Amino acid sequence: MTTHHTLDTDQARTRLHELIVLDVRTPGEYATGHLPGALNIPLDHLDKALPDIHHAAQRGDILVVCASGTRSENACHALAAHGITTATLAGGTGAWAADGHPLHRPDGARRTAWSMERQVRLTAGAVVLTGLTLGRLRPAFRLASAGIAGGLAFSAVTDTCGMAALLAKLPHNRPHQGDLEATLTTLRNH
Repeated sequence: MTTHHTLDTDQARTRLHELIVLDVRTPGEYATGHLPGALNIPLDHLDKALPDIHHAAQRGDILVVCASGTRSENACHALAAHGITTATLAGGTGAWAADGHPLHRPDGARRTAWSMERQVRLTAGAVVLTGLTLGRLRPAFRLASAGIAGGLAFSAVTDTCGMAALLAKLPHNRPHQGDLEATLTTLRNH
């Protein structure tokens, strides 16, 4: 059975030169700062990248990263189901930066992009407030607030986030087709 393991930031730093680093955050999050040499393949594009990731895994060890470690854990499980051995970075890019390791920021990159977690908080809060406000006019609108509360509880119990999956499909969170193809080409030639 193929599994994955976890590297702390110091272990990852010392092996960075030999690792193939896949960042599974949205392109906007990736542009705000990523591990040096990391390739951006958003979590919901892993299926399309599977052949290239499988090929790359035959040439070197793969480290999967995200903002905090949750999405990279999910990616590692998905890749393990396809026979690809990976490692994940404990604490993600947040821990990497907190430990004083450099993040690469491309010239001209958008630094105003919000993390997925921040986008979820804004959306959940806005829906709850809207549901409560409109609920004064029509009580049925309060169901939107109840739905968000239930979704947040489910998210905590399952360590998944359906709202993040939906928000990842918005245009500002999507890779440009050319960017993803360029990343896959780089991965093929890595």
